[in-house]
Amino acid sequence: MAEPKPSEAAAPPAVAAEAEAGEARAHAKRIVEALVFASPEPIAEKSIAERLPAGSDVAGILTELAADYAQRGIRLVRVGQSWRFRTAPELAPHLQLERKVTRKLSRAALEALGIIAYHQPVTRAEIEDIRGVALSRGTLDVLLEAGWIKPGKRRRTPGRPVTWVTTQEFLDHFGLEKLEDLPGLDELKASGLLDTRPRVHVLQPGSGGEPGAEEAAAESDGGEIEELEGLEDEEASKGPRRGAR
Repeated sequence: MAEPKPSEAAAPPAVAAEAEAGEARAHAKRIVEALVFASPEPIAEKSIAERLPAGSDVAGILTELAADYAQRGIRLVRVGQSWRFRTAPELAPHLQLERKVTRKLSRAALEALGIIAYHQPVTRAEIEDIRGVALSRGTLDVLLEAGWIKPGKRRRTPGRPVTWVTTQEFLDHFGLEKLEDLPGLDELKASGLLDTRPRVHVLQPGSGGEPGAEEAAAESDGGEIEELEGLEDEEASKGPRRGAR
């Protein structure tokens, strides 16, 4: 049997060492990939190096990973001295989600919308004058964002204030064909949207206080009279007082 040549005998240890180094690098690469994927924020190279075996080529592994993900749906990108995964920018149109968010308008916004609908074109100052209180900064912004109002023409008055009017979206949302189809005062009362009860108690002529106050006063006066009459009877029963000697 022919003996192996010296070169052939030395080859297996070198190949084994190379294979072992390749496995170690592949394992380190998987660790780096997992670290970047699991991190909620961009992870720094220093933090990655602390979790790898000593002497690992962190920069080389990250560059290699970035090349592996270059043509995939997610990319390994560098952010300053840190790294993170991001979706491919060209796929952004396919990742957009649209959903309707129902937002409840505040009472101030509803009142402002009603004033604009029935008094348009109307300025902010006129809305506040009709409501009797000032509008908060974001009230009109909410209506503007909803697409129900829009700026109108400016008034030919000092300061040139902008006016507000309703939009076509306002009519579509409330099922109106034109502004003339807005319900009138009688219709609002009939539908229960307006409170027809008086806000204050109406006092009858001659009364000067709350209901029941007059009766209570009468009872109090009667009690005082009875008490005075009792005192008079008691004094009369005692007879005249003796004078001083």
